[in-house]
Amino acid sequence: MLNVLKGWLHRYLSDQEAVVLLILLIIGFTVILTMGRMLAPALAALVLAYLMQGLVSWLERQKLSHTLSVNVVFSGFFTAFLLVIFVVMPLIWEQVTHLLNSLPSMVREGLQLLKSLPEVYPGFVSEHQVALVVTTINQHLADIGQWAFSFSISKLPGILALLVYVILIPILVFFFLKDKDELLHWMAGILPRRRRLIDQVADEMNGQIANYIRGKAVEIMIVGGVSYIFFAILGLSYSALLAVLVGFSVVVPYIGATVVTLPVAVIGFFQWGATDQFAILMIGYGIIQALDGNVLVPLLFSEAVNLHPVAIIVAVLVFGGFWGFWGVFFAIPLATLLKAVMNAWPAVEEMDVGAG
Repeated sequence: MLNVLKGWLHRYLSDQEAVVLLILLIIGFTVILTMGRMLAPALAALVLAYLMQGLVSWLERQKLSHTLSVNVVFSGFFTAFLLVIFVVMPLIWEQVTHLLNSLPSMVREGLQLLKSLPEVYPGFVSEHQVALVVTTINQHLADIGQWAFSFSISKLPGILALLVYVILIPILVFFFLKDKDELLHWMAGILPRRRRLIDQVADEMNGQIANYIRGKAVEIMIVGGVSYIFFAILGLSYSALLAVLVGFSVVVPYIGATVVTLPVAVIGFFQWGATDQFAILMIGYGIIQALDGNVLVPLLFSEAVNLHPVAIIVAVLVFGGFWGFWGVFFAIPLATLLKAVMNAWPAVEEMDVGAG
């Protein structure tokens, strides 16, 4: 057993660069897992700056200075940031509040519908089954009420932290854009001079991550915007809130669209019942999801992430469990990083046992 372990270590860790890369990966994942919440503003700002770096580079190719390019891009970002904070967020908060106030009446209507099922389908649903379901729903509603109260009280300090983030994120975005070269030069200075393996993995991942993050941002805006227009034309209640949910559902492949279908269907059903309007809503929503998966995604993600669907779902579950929303958002890039590392990892050929 000891010889097998020694052989494995010699095969995969005999290269000095491989050891350095392994140490850097361990340090990086440790920092994210242990300090992710504290570094959330910096990480969010880094993602936003990464999104806008392509536009800064494009303006520089149009003969604009670096400083002017950064100022132009940052001015557009800051304007959009203020619109989200002072226009979009209050609208969504208003709809969330209205939905919570309407929830008890929706639940009562749902319970009445359940109680009528034994009369409509006597051969399939019994009154005893309905009574059990109603009892279970009432118990869960009581638990949700207690959780909502404790959640609202416990999250008061988080509101103050959110206000700090709102101030910090734009400042960090500006300096990430303005001092990108200085920051990269500093990072290169603390790395070993011989870093062929690190550079190989970094070059492979740079295109993948840039394509993924920018593509996901555009996909969220397009899917969310189209959904809002469609919901608003139909007159669906809570159109802005549902559109935001549908937009962010694309972050989680395969799972997100399935989960968000439930609130869309429930709110549509309680508003219109089993009518033609409800059928139009579900058909239109299905078309949006189909166009997203079969048209929009292939157009946006020109550099396809070559991962099996099972690997993607496992990555979402694992990294999401470790790192919450950001783990879900970066699940595919992180899985691609692990795959790139395994592909580039140097392996010493096994020596014949009898070689002398």
